Amino acid sequence: MMICSLCKANAEYFYSRLEKEYFFCHQCFSISMGIQNRMNANQEKAHYEKHLNDVHDKGYQQFVSPIVNAILDQFKAEHRGLDFGSGTAPVITKMLRDQKYQVFGYDLYFENKPELLAKKYDYIACCEVMEHFYNPKKEFEMLFNMLLTEGKLFCKTSLYDEKESFGTWYYKNDLTHVFFYHKKTIEWIAKNIGFTSYIIEEDLITFTK
Repeated sequence: MMICSLCKANAEYFYSRLEKEYFFCHQCFSISMGIQNRMNANQEKAHYEKHLNDVHDKGYQQFVSPIVNAILDQFKAEHRGLDFGSGTAPVITKMLRDQKYQVFGYDLYFENKPELLAKKYDYIACCEVMEHFYNPKKEFEMLFNMLLTEGKLFCKTSLYDEKESFGTWYYKNDLTHVFFYHKKTIEWIAKNIGFTSYIIEEDLITFTK
């Protein structure tokens, strides 16, 4: 048993693999890696540094395109945006700046500029980041508070569906993935963090303030 880091309900033991334990929350339908199983900051940073992402790689650009295209469709160049968790290769930042968009990149390990977290934005991109949140409630509250009224948070992650066996689900195999979301988890976040609406599409989750 552990306390869910999102909704604070009790989460029950659910699965174990490679001495890693996972816990399921019946209130928000999230799945969490046990706290004692997480990497420390140095291990996590070293893992990310192994990623061979390249901002010029067409496949990588295609991967992030659901978020980039949504921003290009819904916002103008003069709107202010943040690429939250931009990583070792800030491809979203590059693609938007190529279109003359005013976007800033923040990453805990590779572009740590805390002053950016004190500003307000029309939109925030969060691509393959939310599954790394150690404290998702705190993180989503922070992202919500950084948005201007009617601002949008664009997220990309793989949602868990109980129709699939967690044991064979590829997404858990990255050991820096510590928190997994279900459609009902997204609903809980929207309702309890304060978003006015949300949309779940195949490759994109959009929260509106």
